Amino acid sequence: MGEFWKDKRILITGGGGFLGSHLTPLLRAAGACVVAPGHCDYDLTIESDVIRMFDDAGETEDIDILFHLAATVGGIGANSKSPSEFYYLNTMMNTLIVDYARRRGVSKFVAVGSVCMYPKFTPPPFREKNLWDGYPEETNAAYGTAKRGLLVHLQSMRSQYGFNGIYLIPTNLYGPRDSANLETSHVIPALIRKIDEAEQQGLDTVEVWGTGTASRDFLYVQDAAEALMLAAYRYNRADPVNLGSGQEIKILGLVELLKEVMGFDGRFVFDGSRPDGQPRRVLDTSRAWEEFGWQATTTLEDGLRQTVEWWRANGRG
Repeated sequence: MGEFWKDKRILITGGGGFLGSHLTPLLRAAGACVVAPGHCDYDLTIESDVIRMFDDAGETEDIDILFHLAATVGGIGANSKSPSEFYYLNTMMNTLIVDYARRRGVSKFVAVGSVCMYPKFTPPPFREKNLWDGYPEETNAAYGTAKRGLLVHLQSMRSQYGFNGIYLIPTNLYGPRDSANLETSHVIPALIRKIDEAEQQGLDTVEVWGTGTASRDFLYVQDAAEALMLAAYRYNRADPVNLGSGQEIKILGLVELLKEVMGFDGRFVFDGSRPDGQPRRVLDTSRAWEEFGWQATTTLEDGLRQTVEWWRANGRG
């Protein structure tokens, strides 16, 4: 990317979050001037706070690129418990941020969607053309539909105003600094925490939600951050682009891999009364390679080892 990032003024919504905490240092190392507010600085579902954020970020010069990472997110349990909240909060912040980015003359808008946007029974590997073939899986439908709305908004802004908004669809992210709150977290940090606590307490069983037969495509967060930078540099089209590892693994296989990585000698008890979520999930990432030369490079085993190392050093307590 050469000199592209040098002195670029970048605004990252959700800059203090999981993905933002990995993207921000990469951009700064490349020479960009980054403004990365956290969720405590502004309530992005309130118009006056969005205006204040843009006032603060653009005080001295215009924003070259805005990475919109802010979202209200959670695992299957959180989405099932509070679908209205997930829909409302995400729809409000997405709508306000896109609208004010256009009004404030942001040169390029990089939006991050979600694999939850895809229909429940999308044939794997999911291709971007499948996005509108059906309704999202029920436990994630409100969140996924809000993310679909963000795509439509950006595409309509491009059509009406020539606004350069691009849209990336990552699969399930994982890695260091992800939340392991058992009420809201995704499967990998939740399992790491459960296994670690079982080891600490001398327990020989760990409960896992669902039957274990559902499959997922897991993308290491550092790979995702690098994809965002490459897309911002090279991609300028309206079509959404998948970001994934391209590797499908069942939850049954994931727990066995974590068992090996963490050296756990116990067994896993699957609670079939809990939802599995989408039956299968793996992305076709050929468009990302063709359009901006990106593909994931971190294997799941290596990524899990790095995530577990971080948890044992920083996540406990």
